[in-house]
Amino acid sequence: MSMSLIAPTAVVAEDEAALRGELVEQLDRLWPELSIVGEAADGLEALRLLDQHRPDILFLDIEMPGATGIDVARQVNGRAHVVFVTAYDQYAIAAFDQGAVDYLLKPLAGARLFTAISRLKARLGQAPVQLGGVLEQLGARPAAAPSATRAPLRWINASVGQTLRLITVDEVMFFQSDNKYTRLALKDGEALIRKPLKELIDELDPQQFWQIHRSTLVNVNAIASVSRDFRGRMQIKLKHGSEMLLVAESCAHLFRQM
Repeated sequence: MSMSLIAPTAVVAEDEAALRGELVEQLDRLWPELSIVGEAADGLEALRLLDQHRPDILFLDIEMPGATGIDVARQVNGRAHVVFVTAYDQYAIAAFDQGAVDYLLKPLAGARLFTAISRLKARLGQAPVQLGGVLEQLGARPAAAPSATRAPLRWINASVGQTLRLITVDEVMFFQSDNKYTRLALKDGEALIRKPLKELIDELDPQQFWQIHRSTLVNVNAIASVSRDFRGRMQIKLKHGSEMLLVAESCAHLFRQM
């Protein structure tokens, strides 16, 4: 990552096109030396741009489709200086104020952006802040609040041959344990990850992914039909591909109303 004080680089990740354009325009006016090397409309694109350009700074919207700003920030951790863009949230602001991480409130205010720029210029010669503590506070809410639960996993870094590919969970038809790896079955092939199935069960949306066998999690949106073979065993036919998935008898109750 370049840490040049002469020509710092930045990526702007914001899903609202008008706000993204406004932020880029204000940055160009207030910090003409800054080079905007990429703009992202969702979290997945933000991650791709981060890996492609390795910017010094990332302006990151907290609420984005594909992968949230919090998801992206976990991957950024220590690789770039982060400025969060957010609608007013008392818990978020408290987290930012306790850490060496800056934030911009929506709608954008020129004076606040100028302050953030001044702080960034002072930090460019230093290593980016580790975001662990701030992210932990951002995820904290009062116990009674519905948002206290962790958001389900939305994307996965998986190996496809010799390539590391970013895959959204919606693309996965099913997960299946395969020796030391977990296999991801996709419409256009398959991929491998080292994360065990028991961890995926805790991280995925239980409404979308059902455990149908001790070694298999299936995306309910990928199911075409459920039937029984000549031995009376329940099995699933998927909408794509010819592979049939065996359903354990202990999981058969999941399909009684299908």
